Amino acid sequence: MNIEFENQTISFHVEYGNREKKISIQIEPSGFITVKAPKAASEEVIKRSVERHGKWILEQRKQLAEATKTPQTKQYQEKEKFLYLGKERLLHELMETEGLSEEELRKNLKKFYFASCKKIVGERLPIYQAQLRIKPKSVEIVESTTKWGSCSSSKHLTFNYRLAMAPLDVIDYVIIHELCHLFHMNHDRSFWRRVGSIMPDYKEKEQYLARYGGFMTL
Repeated sequence: MNIEFENQTISFHVEYGNREKKISIQIEPSGFITVKAPKAASEEVIKRSVERHGKWILEQRKQLAEATKTPQTKQYQEKEKFLYLGKERLLHELMETEGLSEEELRKNLKKFYFASCKKIVGERLPIYQAQLRIKPKSVEIVESTTKWGSCSSSKHLTFNYRLAMAPLDVIDYVIIHELCHLFHMNHDRSFWRRVGSIMPDYKEKEQYLARYGGFMTL
């Protein structure tokens, strides 16, 4: 979701929960904003709550932007944090760390993301294949510095292993995007209409990747 506040756009991800009694706002060090809301909360109520905290959000965002002007080198140790499904997790929460060197931790963490991405894509892809009534010839998880996914003329799909760092709905968007390329190899109106037929708020997912993609790295 998005709101406009003091001529700035505030984008945020909403998590609905049965146990939530009130709306709360969480800002990750990456700048990603999560709003936790009761399942029955309307979009209007959620947006009003975010607007009430608008000044605080913009101030926090400004401070985080200043702090991240210089890219920080990741330290491969137990208390270092890495993104997984849109949340920052301690390294030891993602994988076994005891007795491993920094180089071993680095290699094993990449293996973890590759395996996680393969599992997630393997679970989510059939959902949207059924909705679109289309199936690729093959699917591969790859490492890329430029693309989140790709579709070849031979109907081969690839997905960047770093997608495992994104929220599930953003991963879904990339899957839908690439599946729609099986119908339309370019980004014409027909392509975007088909994407929107499955995910009407796809632009929010694009904005997430544009804003936070730089943080989704090892």
